[in-house]
Amino acid sequence: MANTLPPIDSPASQRHRRMRRLKDILAKYMIGIGGLGVIAAVALIFIYLVYVVFPLFLSGSLEVESSYQTPNSTETESLYFAMEEQARIAVRFDNAGNATFFNTQDGSRIETVEAELPLGVEITSFAIADPATRIVAYGLSDGSAVVLRHNYQISYPNDLLTITPFIDYPLGTEPLIIDEEERALSKISVQDDEEQAMIIAITDDGELLLTDIQKEVSFMSDEVEVETETTSITEDLSNVDHMLLDKMMDTLYLAKASGEVHAYDVYDPEEPELIENINLTNQESDIISVEFLTGDISLLVGDNQGNISQWFPVKNEQGKPELTKIREFTLGTAAVTGIVSEHARKGFLAVDENGQLGVFHTTAESTILKQQLMDGVAQHVTISPRANAALIEDDRGNMSFVRLHNEHPEVSMTSLWGEVWYESYEEPSYVWQSSSASNDFEPKFSLVPISFGTIKAAFYAMLFAVPLAIFGAIYTAYFMTPKMRSMVKPTIEIMEALPTVILGFLAGLWLAPMLEQYLPAVIVLLLLLPLSVIAASYIWQRMPSYIQNTVSEGWLAALLIPLILFTGWIAFALNHPMEAWLFGGNTQQWLDRELGVSFDQRNSLVVGVAMGFAVIPTIFSITEDAIFGVPKHLTNGSLALGATPWQTLVRVVILTASPGIFSAVMIGFGRAVGETMIVLMATGNTPVMDFSIFQGMRTLSANIAVEMPESEVDSTHYRVLFLAALVLFMFTFFFNTIAEVVRQRLRKKYSSL
Repeated sequence: MANTLPPIDSPASQRHRRMRRLKDILAKYMIGIGGLGVIAAVALIFIYLVYVVFPLFLSGSLEVESSYQTPNSTETESLYFAMEEQARIAVRFDNAGNATFFNTQDGSRIETVEAELPLGVEITSFAIADPATRIVAYGLSDGSAVVLRHNYQISYPNDLLTITPFIDYPLGTEPLIIDEEERALSKISVQDDEEQAMIIAITDDGELLLTDIQKEVSFMSDEVEVETETTSITEDLSNVDHMLLDKMMDTLYLAKASGEVHAYDVYDPEEPELIENINLTNQESDIISVEFLTGDISLLVGDNQGNISQWFPVKNEQGKPELTKIREFTLGTAAVTGIVSEHARKGFLAVDENGQLGVFHTTAESTILKQQLMDGVAQHVTISPRANAALIEDDRGNMSFVRLHNEHPEVSMTSLWGEVWYESYEEPSYVWQSSSASNDFEPKFSLVPISFGTIKAAFYAMLFAVPLAIFGAIYTAYFMTPKMRSMVKPTIEIMEALPTVILGFLAGLWLAPMLEQYLPAVIVLLLLLPLSVIAASYIWQRMPSYIQNTVSEGWLAALLIPLILFTGWIAFALNHPMEAWLFGGNTQQWLDRELGVSFDQRNSLVVGVAMGFAVIPTIFSITEDAIFGVPKHLTNGSLALGATPWQTLVRVVILTASPGIFSAVMIGFGRAVGETMIVLMATGNTPVMDFSIFQGMRTLSANIAVEMPESEVDSTHYRVLFLAALVLFMFTFFFNTIAEVVRQRLRKKYSSL
């Protein structure tokens, strides 16, 4: 036969070699560019995540924008300051009954409004309600009180924002009679909502008066008609220095400078009840200032040594709430003269006698900043509703307007990874609860429960998938006939193309109810299936040779299919008799009653099975290729030296293929850690710290998928979700790196085989 190949030096052969070199060069550089592109893409993802997360850990700062003389400070004494939402206009209430509105930037007076007080009376006390209501009250020397509100009208003439301040009277302009005997009100507290208001006062001779005010709005004129009813507590309270009524009008706190605090239940104003008497300070310190933290659950107590402590009710062993010291902050060494809470966050500002300002956050247990602002004694401090500005007045009548930069005070290493004692909780705990319908809500951004849920879901998925995938791959690659292998391997690999949303859908709507209904059958099946396979293997070995020879050795696994189906049928057929006999007819109630184990329909067992099916094809395919790729001369040599097939498998094949098997397991684990749709649809998405197989969980990926659409861009919640994504990224990067290091060591160790 004639040779059809062109001569080596022919033009056609030279063109062929040039084209092949060109293709080799192109392939080399394209593969290199592709590899670098993958590395660059991963690096850019990491950089972007860090870019979004980084502002969470920036420390707060402040700058003094302006300083000026407090309006009317030479004529009257300041009682209270407040700002409207834009922090452009502030109001000063003084001891003469004047409300002076002024510009926060330069202190220029806008308007002074005199309160409508009766002639010949003096102001003897002053109180503020919840700052969100903008309501204040004057206690008068004739035993009456006047309640007023600073308000602001927003308009846009010529597309310019215009704020017009004014004063109105939510309970009417007529003074409210608190004390029929017309004794001066030395202390007063007020709260107001849509249908009810409450004023609590202490007379100059120490009698406590509780006035319940029921409001009714006229449909014709929108005027408010009020009905008052006053209850008296006659014990001597003349030495009370601080009085606080929570905004729900349930609890009243009376505090003395010595630290003694009386707590009254005033939910029923006609029958107030003393519920607690406690001392909040040691013998060496005195209470200087007491304020509510936002939400009116916690008390912030500042003493004369520069310490500020947080207290809130915690149930004791008898189930009775008692004030408990939760945490403490230090401003300095001088007395804390003023505390003000942020309107919508669990942070607060404090000032002391040395003119120092401190910014703190309770949930994060962090001191955000401390800075010396003035030389005199800081007497009054207020914060804007958006917590981006503050006003501080000293004892000389000097005012400082401060801009605050404190975007994410809720975040600290403690709040993210430590146990935090949240309000209304009985003990410190790890909690993820990012939102609520109330502005008083305390965000709980602990990443521990959702990180735990991620590991838990991956663990149960791997517990289900690894034995099935690896043992199945070993049998397929080493014992199965080529024809049967050609059917089994593609079938399992096709499973990987099944969308995980389908698996999650089936797990949530079919598998979870089925496992709940047939839980005893599932438990019995897990025990009965391996025993039945072992028993069938033993019986097969006892069969006569002529029967054994009818089935080729590589096809023996096919005989197990009807056995497995029959065993499953037996287990499910016995479900209801077993449940009635062993578990009193209800397995879930028996678990809860006898073992104290609660059962959620969408639990770890469901996730393990569903996500295991998603992971099995990955582990199976890589493991099978690694085992099948073991050189034949190694197995043939082992068999020729007298080793049995099992000895060859254990001591030669698996050791040689161990790098690939380990890579398969770690890649499967990475897949399980990052899985989203299955855990989103097949679990209750409850971020609980419980390793029980019958409890659900919430994973990092599912948490991001659920909450990211609801989060406000650049908010703390939004950035913490990106932090969760960064943690997930680090999880997978860490495990993949460990997997690669171990794989290389195993490859080097067994490369000599």
